[in-house]
Amino acid sequence: MQDILTLGIETSCDETSAAVVLNGREVLSNVISSQIDIHKKFGGVVPEVASRKHVEAVSNVIQEAVDKAGVGFKDIDVVAATYGPGLVGALLVGLSTAKGLALSLNKPFVGVNHIEGHVSANYIAHKGLKPPFTCLIVSGGHTHLVYVKGYGEYEILGRTRDDAAGEAYDKVARAIGLGYPGGPLIDKLARKGNRYAIDFPRVYLEEDSFDFSFSGLKSAVLNYLNKMKMQGIEVNRADVAASFQQSVVEVLSEKAVRAVKYKNSKTLCLAGGVAANTALREELERKCSMEEIEFLYPPVVLCTDNAAMIACAGYYEYINGRISKLSLNAIPSLKIGEKYLE
Repeated sequence: MQDILTLGIETSCDETSAAVVLNGREVLSNVISSQIDIHKKFGGVVPEVASRKHVEAVSNVIQEAVDKAGVGFKDIDVVAATYGPGLVGALLVGLSTAKGLALSLNKPFVGVNHIEGHVSANYIAHKGLKPPFTCLIVSGGHTHLVYVKGYGEYEILGRTRDDAAGEAYDKVARAIGLGYPGGPLIDKLARKGNRYAIDFPRVYLEEDSFDFSFSGLKSAVLNYLNKMKMQGIEVNRADVAASFQQSVVEVLSEKAVRAVKYKNSKTLCLAGGVAANTALREELERKCSMEEIEFLYPPVVLCTDNAAMIACAGYYEYINGRISKLSLNAIPSLKIGEKYLE
């Protein structure tokens, strides 16, 4: 089979990224322009600001990715871009740019599901990884447990019924005055606290459910903070961060390991922005080791939003014959496993 160069473009939220990937797994370049410093002062991502910053950055980021890869635009075989889920204005910037490039280069265009991109980050990090396997996807907007049956083929075992884990992290971080983004800040502060200091709830839902719910935990933390304030008691922020994180980690890891055993899949992969969380990695390492389950996760740069994972996912869509039409639109609420070719 001849080599295939995929140009990936990612603009679903507040990172403008472009990457060139060879045969789906060899990253030749992965350029990421982050907007975190811009959105910090607002306490979260402002969609309109994000869209404008993508417009300003996307052309330069793509050019840098191609230059760093040591190739020319004429060498690109496939152009792939995220078309959902995400912020609609942000998605449209990358999607429109990718379609314009594909049209001008006379190359096939592939729309990529952002969540499937996160799963695909593991293919880049672990060259020998092949489906089937179980994957826990944890990010700011999504918490999913899926069984990966094949490249681009998924069975959803569980998903969040309310707040995603990353969303809960951001809200709790804001409540204890840590700022944005909440995940890394809580993870860092939690190392200084006692994870068993406060007995926050662990929500497991029905006995056989693989779904998640973090809204009640978030409310419990807020109620605790309000109670302490009303009583004039000083809050130990490190203990709050550690206890909150322990509750999240216990639920995620318990359900993930149970899902692996349920599917008898032997391998658990972790994906998404919260996959960079040290406590979650350590707990899954521990539990998987006890159950003799292979546990894999990407490096931090591939956990957060990036175009290399989009190029990887796009490559497998392409070789499986799933090429998108240029009429493909952005779908902000796109679900994992959903396929729209036009």
